[in-house]
Amino acid sequence: MKHLTLCLAIFALTGPALADTPVAITKDMPSASVETRSGPVEIKRIQDVDNEVTGEWARTSRPCPDFCIQPMAPAPGVGTIGELELIDLLRDPDAVVVDSRTSDWFQGGTIPGAINIPYTYILDELAQLGCEPDFEGWDCAEAKRVALFCNGIWCGQSPTAIRNMIEAGYPADRISYYRGGMQVWRLLGLTVTGGDS
Repeated sequence: MKHLTLCLAIFALTGPALADTPVAITKDMPSASVETRSGPVEIKRIQDVDNEVTGEWARTSRPCPDFCIQPMAPAPGVGTIGELELIDLLRDPDAVVVDSRTSDWFQGGTIPGAINIPYTYILDELAQLGCEPDFEGWDCAEAKRVALFCNGIWCGQSPTAIRNMIEAGYPADRISYYRGGMQVWRLLGLTVTGGDS
């Protein structure tokens, strides 16, 4: 009887730890629903605890230049954010998350809810972000809160877009930089939509 009581006590303490539990985003957020142009998408992490990043996203070394490690902040006044802050922006109907990679990368898979404005066209598309064209370029007094990302901390596409936006008059304090980009997003097993996801 003493042995049975001890076994029950051990199970009571370890049983929940041994049970299958979902891989959550945070302790209090198992997943997050975001609106996309195609309807709502649930962002969650891959539930297979043996999942590994493979292929292009597993590469640790790329030649520099061009693929040099980017600074924490691409320009003065721009805030650098992580995944949780990015999810908050994806859920905010007044904010815009921009995948600033070229369209071939975007078509290969992106963060749900992000729109694609390649870094090479960002200055032509500032109207999508709340700026108004004027005779001298852009009036960005009503600019939306935006977050930009690209492939990872070695990718210069979003930092280039951010610097160009600021030079065109976009307020730096309304721009966030998701430095981790697609590589860290995939590393965390978060939902990817489109392409080969």
